Amino acid sequence: MILTSERWRVRRLPIRGESFADDVRSGLSSPPRSLPAKYLYDALGCALFEAITELPEYYLTRAEREILQRESDAIIGAMDRPDEIVELGGGSGAKTRLILAAALRARGAVQFHAIDIAEATLVEASRAMVNDYPDLTVLGYAGDYEAGLEALRLSGERALALFLGSNIGNLERADAGALMRRIRAALRRGDGLLLGTDLRKDPVVLEAAYDDALGVTAAFERNILARINRELNGDFDLTRFRHVAAYDSASGCVASHLVCLRSQDVRVEALDLDLRIFAGERIHVENSYKYDEAEIDAIAADGGFARTKTWYDAERRFALSLLRAS
Repeated sequence: MILTSERWRVRRLPIRGESFADDVRSGLSSPPRSLPAKYLYDALGCALFEAITELPEYYLTRAEREILQRESDAIIGAMDRPDEIVELGGGSGAKTRLILAAALRARGAVQFHAIDIAEATLVEASRAMVNDYPDLTVLGYAGDYEAGLEALRLSGERALALFLGSNIGNLERADAGALMRRIRAALRRGDGLLLGTDLRKDPVVLEAAYDDALGVTAAFERNILARINRELNGDFDLTRFRHVAAYDSASGCVASHLVCLRSQDVRVEALDLDLRIFAGERIHVENSYKYDEAEIDAIAADGGFARTKTWYDAERRFALSLLRAS
C-alpha cells in the first residue's frame, strides 16, 4: 500500500520475520522472559518517548540537538554536500530538520528517505516536512530497518545516512554490527553515515536518564504490556509491575526490565496463552549500550566504514561521528 501526495510518498513494507503476536508468544513463554524493544513504539509509545526527550534527566536528545544546531552546516560540508539524506528511525524528525535545512542550503533541492516502523508518525512527519521545505521531496518506508534498507534505491550524487538518538545502543553488539553492514550494503562507496552514540559516563547519570523521577520512562516501558492488552486481548495488571533500569559498566549497557511486584495469572486471548508470572520475576524490555571512541571505531570498521570526524556536545556526553563507506 502506498500513501502519497505531490511531494511525499510513504510505502508500507511487508512484515518480515516474526509478527508482534509471534514475538510476544515466544518472548513470554521462555525464561528469562523478554519483549522486543521495537514494539515500544506504537502511537502511544511514540508520544511517551517524545515526552521523555523533554525530561531533565534525559540529556541525550538535548546533547545531540546541541551538536546539530552548531555543526549541521559543517557536517553537510564534510560530506560533499549530499543531495540525498536517508534516516533510520527518525520519529517526528525534529532533529532531522537541522540536517535537512543545512543540506537544502548547500544543494537547493534534496530528497529525503525516511525509514520508520511507526507508520502514523512517518506520514505526519512527511507531510509537515514538505510543507515547511518547498525544495524537499520525501520517500517514506513504513517498516523495520532491514526491510527499509532493502527497499531503498539511491539515485543522487551523494548520500548521507542518519542513525541518530543513540538508537544503535538499543541493539546487542553483534546485532549492531550486522545492521551496520546492512546500511553499508544500501550505500555506495564514498557515501556517509552520521552515527549518534551516547558515551560511557557516571552510572548515576545513566540510570537517572532511564528511570526519571516523574515516571514517564516507566509508563513508556509498561505500555508494551498495555499494547498486549489492547491488541492481543491480554489482561496484564500494569500496577503489579515496576520499571527498573540498571547500568553494567563492564558491558556498557543500561538494561531495562519490568519487575513483577505480586504474582499474577495472565491470559492473552488472541494467542490462547496462559501465563503464571511470579513476584520478583523480570521481563526484559530494552538495552541501551554506551560507547567509547574505540568501540565506535570498531563498529564502524566491522560495518565497512571509516570514522572521519566526531563532534561532541559541550559536556562531552554524546558523540556524532561521520563515517565514510569504504
